[in-house]
Amino acid sequence: MATAASASAPRPPLRTRPVGLGHWRAFLAVAEHLNFRAAAESLSLTQSAVSRQIQALEDEIGLPLFLRHTRAVELTGAGAQLLRSCAPAIERIDTAVLLARQSAGRKSVAITTWASFASMWLIPRMEDFQREHPDIDIRIDASDLTVDLDTSDVDLALRYGRPGHRMQGGQRLFGEQLAVVASPWLLKASGTPQTTGDLAHFTLIEAGDAHRSANLEWLSWRRWFDAQAGGQLQPKRWLYFNYAHQIVQAALAGQGLALARMPLIADALASGDLVEVMPGHRLDSPLAYWLLTGPRSGQRPEVQAFCAWLALEAESTRRAIGDGPDPDTLATPD
Repeated sequence: MATAASASAPRPPLRTRPVGLGHWRAFLAVAEHLNFRAAAESLSLTQSAVSRQIQALEDEIGLPLFLRHTRAVELTGAGAQLLRSCAPAIERIDTAVLLARQSAGRKSVAITTWASFASMWLIPRMEDFQREHPDIDIRIDASDLTVDLDTSDVDLALRYGRPGHRMQGGQRLFGEQLAVVASPWLLKASGTPQTTGDLAHFTLIEAGDAHRSANLEWLSWRRWFDAQAGGQLQPKRWLYFNYAHQIVQAALAGQGLALARMPLIADALASGDLVEVMPGHRLDSPLAYWLLTGPRSGQRPEVQAFCAWLALEAESTRRAIGDGPDPDTLATPD
């Protein structure tokens, strides 16, 4: 029977030092085979070496991880809990090492941009670059999060915004106008609107977060109606999406009229998949598309090759949308 003194004895402090990776590999091997000898063979170690690593791991954690039987072992509750966390972590490490080994000696370019630009402008053009440069690997990180080029392993950033300190040192690719577009099938069924008032008979597709910032507000129908001096018309219904590619996809599907960014839909207009409605009523935007290069990347030949290709593609887009010099930065489109 425990005495009062023993019951109140303080527990030893928990160890906080990290456990060696070798111990975890031994743990995974034994957990997989439930046999020390088989685990040792899979690791090309002796059975006693694996046994010592497991014992050391249990000493570090302070709990038994296996129940030892005569011919086999089984995981304890603590062992099973650790296995659920440990196995995926080691697998991710092994995958990262494999990728690093495969890319060793290969030329690659890492690009960060946002999802709509990647899917609507960059990716459809990538086949040309890959055909011209089959020895260069491309990694595209499409995210709304802004990546710090000074501290990350990303080479290039394709960004969207006004001229300012965030774009300092960047190359302006092209500017932007907003245009009213629709599927030709929708216009065939419902007729083509000729005046601002005609839009009341259609569903208008809107950016759901357009009013969250001054920049995004340029993408709103309210801004477009103000520019047309047509008042705030109420359409047949509203349809809201968060991303530009969703807005355009809904327009392509004939679900309504969209106020879309010209650089992102120039190809769809050229192919006839979308039709510009009331082309004399485009809305100029102060926003532009920019290329920024990481401080450690600009001198690499593969990065230079990608930037040169990107400049040609940007020139093609400028011609398609009729883009000119940026009056705010005095940057020419060349």
